[in-house]
This record gives sequence, C-alpha cells and structure tokens, in this order.
Amino acid sequence: MRRAAAGAVLGLVLLMPTGATQPPARTSGAPGAPTVRVDTLGSAGTDSLAADSLAAAPDSLAATPPRDYLAEVRANFTPENRAYAGIRVLLDFIEPLLVVLMMLVLLFSGLSARMRDIAHALGHRAYVQVLVYFTLFSLVVFLAMLPLDWYRGFGLEHQYGLSNESLGGWFADEMKTLGFSIVLLGVVPLLFLAYRALRRFPRTWWLWLAAASLPLIVALTLLSPLVFDPAFNRFTPLTDLSLKREILDLAARAGIPGRKVYEVNKSEQTKKFNAYVSGFGASQRIVLWDTILKGMERDEVLFVMGHEMGHYRLHHIWKGIAFQSLLCLALLFLAGQIVGRALARFGERWHVREVHDIATLPLFVITLTVLSQVVQPASAAYSRYIEHEADIFALEVTHDNDAGARAFLKLGAQNRNDPEPSPLVRALLYDHPPLGERIRFALDYRPWERGVANRLYRAEPGRTP
Repeated sequence: MRRAAAGAVLGLVLLMPTGATQPPARTSGAPGAPTVRVDTLGSAGTDSLAADSLAAAPDSLAATPPRDYLAEVRANFTPENRAYAGIRVLLDFIEPLLVVLMMLVLLFSGLSARMRDIAHALGHRAYVQVLVYFTLFSLVVFLAMLPLDWYRGFGLEHQYGLSNESLGGWFADEMKTLGFSIVLLGVVPLLFLAYRALRRFPRTWWLWLAAASLPLIVALTLLSPLVFDPAFNRFTPLTDLSLKREILDLAARAGIPGRKVYEVNKSEQTKKFNAYVSGFGASQRIVLWDTILKGMERDEVLFVMGHEMGHYRLHHIWKGIAFQSLLCLALLFLAGQIVGRALARFGERWHVREVHDIATLPLFVITLTVLSQVVQPASAAYSRYIEHEADIFALEVTHDNDAGARAFLKLGAQNRNDPEPSPLVRALLYDHPPLGERIRFALDYRPWERGVANRLYRAEPGRTP
C-alpha cells in the first residue's frame, strides 16, 4: 500500500502515474499495473515430451492422446489457489481505497499542515522544508500502512507456502524501499522542483511537469537495473554455459545482438516463477529468476527467452515510455483541475490555501490515485496487448507451441493465478492475458504450417526458425 502512495507521489514528480522505487514483481495474468520495466513473463507442474519428440517416438507413445493443457491448468487452480487469488484481487481493490482514506485523514485532521509547520520551523530554505516534510510524510504513511504491507507481502505469501523470505529480510527490503523513496524524491530535489514549478507556473505547471516526465522516465528506466534492482537481489551472469549458448543462438536467429542474460537469486524470497527485460542500451538485460531455471525444462526456458526477445525486437520499452509520458500528461492536467477546486472548497479547513504549499501533497496523492484507477482499464489493456505481441514473437521464433503451453501451465501452477478470471477482473486488474487465453493461443497459433507469413518475427537473411 505504501508503494501505491509512493506511486502517486512519483506521478507528481513526473516519473509515471503509478509505480514504485522497487517495481513489484508481477506475474503473468496476475493483477497489477504495468511498469516501465515492460515485462514480467508470468505465472509452472509436470513435465511432458515436446511435440517433435512425440513425432519421433515409438508407435505406442505416438498413439498417446495429446495432453489437455487447459484441463490441467483448471485442475491446478484448486480451491486453495482460488482463495489465494481471490484475496489478491480483493487487496488490489482495497489498497487504493485505503490510500485515499489515509490521505484524507492527513488533510482533515490537520496533520499535513502540522508537518508543514514543523518543516518550516526546522529550515528556512524551501529545499530543506520540502525534504523535512516529505520525510515526515513518508514515515507516517510507512507506519500507518505497515500492517497491510506485511499481510500482502509477507503474511499472505507464507500462509499459502509461496515465500522463503524471513521476516527480517522482508522488513529490510521495506526499509530499503522507504529509503529509496526519501532519497529519490527528497534528497534528490525532484519533489522540491515539482513544487517550485507549481509556484512559478500556477496555471501551466502541469504542462511543465509533463514535459519533464520523458527524460525522468528514461533516466529511471536506464538506472533501475544498475542501481535499484541490485539493492534487493544478487544478479549474476547466467552460469549454465550450454543454456547460455542456446539463448545466444536464439537471439542471433531473432536478429538481436548479444545481450546480457542474468539470473537473480529470487529463491531466497519466493517460490514463484518469473522473468523480465529491463533497461535499455548499456543497462538493458534479460533476467531469469533462479526459480524458473530450477523448475522449467530447457525448451520452456528458451520459449520464455523468445518472449523476452520479442519485447526487445518490438521496442516495447520505448513504446512503454511514450505511453507512460502521454498518460502522465493527461493525469497531471486533470489533477490540476481537481486540486484547484478542492482547495477552493476545503483549503481553509485543511489550513492549506495555495497549490504550491507542500501540505497539498496528500491531496495530490488522492487525486492521482483516483485518476490512475479510472485509467487503469486502458493501461492494463495496453499492457496485455504488448504481452500478447511478445507471445506471438516467441511462437514465431521458436515454432515450439508445446513448450509455450507447458511454460504457461507451470507458471500458472506455481504462481497460483486464476487462469480464467471474470471479464470485470480481467479488464480492471490483469496486465497480462489470463493463462487460459495464453495456453489456447500457444496451442493454436501455427501460421508456418499453413504457409502464412508471420505477424511479427522476420527471420534474418540466411536464418530460419
């Protein structure tokens, strides 16, 4: 929950409408807002023979009826898994409501104005005042929301046997997130500069902030793999050299220059499976959780890599940056209209009279949180679109439909995702296509067998899938 509040603050200082210093690890088809990190592949089971292996098998094996992957993924969604997924969905709906409630308490109790007065008493420079206020604000929110953060990030995961993390390790990560937030927004004067724009440009501040969003989003995308992510986990080059060679061969077939492939020690924290691509240029990397390396067969891992390579070839990081920048522009414009009207009506009661008063921060958090929820269906739909494109690319570059279906089956089993959520939950919360949809598509999409051109992957000259 604290991350939801921090995300709204980040929206104010041009980073993006929703997000956090440490992007949460999302899973395929799992509820959650997309981030500039572009991808978390998703939710992984029993092993099976690949389709080409069956073709070469003895008659007794060849006659074995094909596996019903959809039936298996439905069977894996046990009552226990359904309860877990239901709680996660409920928390996704409750969390923004509680953030708004917390911010209203800060305003109507006068606590926000009181923290501003303390900040003014401790420093005469505006930068110091903003830093002191934001530090107090962050600590208050951290303590108030800690019980829900504990339940969502630690208690629930241990209750359902999905976490390996100790309480001390979890709390240390929470403190790191808090520290990054204060340093990034307070010590680095992003919040100060945002409020300076509010003071100097009372009518057009939203336009100036939105214009500055692009370089800041780019900077965070560049720095996240180099600065923020290593603070929470240990990243090392992929140690399986034969697998690395196969991945590099697949990358060459996909027309991708040799990229850094890392494994990360997520098994110290979770039993879930995941992979993602982040950064760009010198910081761009493909990351595999060590859990996925232990739990998936080699052809399944290669399919996952094909998905991640699709994000690179299809320029999804840059498209995501552009999308978030445009969304930031729209939300800041609307926030400007709402904040001005709210101050005119309640400012006297809150002891806050000017938009550029740092005590308006809870009001901005409320406004951006509500607006982010309003646009969430569009944001989630865009994320599902690019994730589906990456699935298409993976199938076209590998021609391994069975490995794709098995990978999705294992992801769903291990991460306990609802493979077939209700249309409402899908539209509001799912930033990846649900696993049922992904498995059906993985099994059915075979344009090469019909002599039809690929939609997205174009083989390099002299290379074939």
